[in-house]
Amino acid sequence: MKKTIALWAALTAVALFAATGCTTADADAPAPGAGTATPSAGNKAPGAQAPAAPKAPDAAAAAAAAYRKWGLKPLAAPPAPPAKKPVTRAVGGPVPVISDIETDQKVVFITIDDGAEKDPEFVAMMKDLKVPVTMFLTDATIRANYGYFEPLLAQGHGLANHTLTHPNLRTLSPDAQHREICGQQEKLAKEYGIRPRLFRPPYGNWNEATRAAAEECGVEAIVLWRESMQIQNMQYQRDDKKLHPGDIILAHFRGPSELKGRTMTEMMANLLRHIEEQGFTVARLEDYV
Repeated sequence: MKKTIALWAALTAVALFAATGCTTADADAPAPGAGTATPSAGNKAPGAQAPAAPKAPDAAAAAAAAYRKWGLKPLAAPPAPPAKKPVTRAVGGPVPVISDIETDQKVVFITIDDGAEKDPEFVAMMKDLKVPVTMFLTDATIRANYGYFEPLLAQGHGLANHTLTHPNLRTLSPDAQHREICGQQEKLAKEYGIRPRLFRPPYGNWNEATRAAAEECGVEAIVLWRESMQIQNMQYQRDDKKLHPGDIILAHFRGPSELKGRTMTEMMANLLRHIEEQGFTVARLEDYV
């Protein structure tokens, strides 16, 4: 009788374990999905791969996005600066006067005069597009807000001299021309720690007294221009009405009151469209002069 009861108890236990799905091997194992850790990079399962590192932004894609923000097509990257600058002052020679630079590269140079308009959106635009410009500044138009131009200089744009008060230098005596040019050299050096190498006479008017004063003030080149940007279109000096390699383009720090309601960023966008449509890009003037 005792043997029969023991055998019945054993058979019942086996049936109970089978019905609940438990075995002696997995009785202490965690339920599926409970407490299971994902292998880390330092303790990964055999054959598992570490998560891929995030990719660095593609430079071309980033540039395209920046231009698209301003409604533009990207300009080509400028070529490397020439090993030897095409424009240099000969030892003992006069200060060169240039309107363009001899090169076979499809590059042009943007210069912006005066400094009257101080549009913060223009600073943002130049930061986004990374198009180099050279600023020919007049003290009378910038002295109310020297600080506006500091972030533009920090972006790498060039600083150049455009006199203290923007006079027609041809009407001034040699001494007065000297004060206008050297005085602005001193002002810019004091405010920005940069003594410019380049000078542009207001209205493009100069004479030999201007050249002599520029030399005495430490100027290495007098910079004129081939094209001037208006609001939507450019004025060309050549009959073919086209850009040429090495052309220097004149623009101004102007706002809606002088641009018939348009902003400086709109004017600059129009200028860059003309450059891109003619197959050119923009290089840094100081790399060639």
